[in-house]
Amino acid sequence: MAAEHEGNGLASSLTDLMTSLAVIFVLLLVATLNNARQEVQGAKAEVLGLLEQALSEFSKQGVKVAPDPKDPLGLLVLVPEGLLKFKQNDPEPPAQGIDFLRGFMPKLVGTACQPGIREGISSIVVEGHASSEGTEQRNLVLSQERSMSVVQKGLEVLGPELHLCFLELVSAAGRGSADMLLNPQGVEDRELSRRVIFKIRVKSLEQRRVIADVTPQTARPENGK
Repeated sequence: MAAEHEGNGLASSLTDLMTSLAVIFVLLLVATLNNARQEVQGAKAEVLGLLEQALSEFSKQGVKVAPDPKDPLGLLVLVPEGLLKFKQNDPEPPAQGIDFLRGFMPKLVGTACQPGIREGISSIVVEGHASSEGTEQRNLVLSQERSMSVVQKGLEVLGPELHLCFLELVSAAGRGSADMLLNPQGVEDRELSRRVIFKIRVKSLEQRRVIADVTPQTARPENGK
């Protein structure tokens, strides 16, 4: 009986120990996830602040920088339709839009490519949109052409030092008429729907860790010398 009691006591102690270890593991996991979330949000806030500062001269024209409500890693750079208002079925920005891009693109890309900031940015997405007029197949092509046109105009005005960085970060996407803009009456505003927006995406914690792990290895001399 004594041996049986001792065995039961040992089993109970082991169960308590495993339960305690499980609780500690869960607490450590929660703390790690919270730290990771804070690290990413801190990086996002830093980029947001720098973009707001760099693009402040365009705020009077209505340019805004804001967190992307659909993406925890994303920032939106919103350009008023009066600056990049595309005509119906036209992939090219208007003359005032081209003038705007000459000053805007170097500021946007220059901020994203700053040392210490570039390493934390995953991509710059130039996203084109179309109104619901026409077929969806045509609208998808048209919105893609609009984004590519803006990227091309950006490349034309960027200096050599920003050219390569922009090409490494940029991607052009077309959304067709999937994200139409509505007027206060809930009806599509076709002129506003023909637009291009810019999205800045910061790197996730996993992407940051990959960079941290790879960088020391690439810096090692060959053959261990």
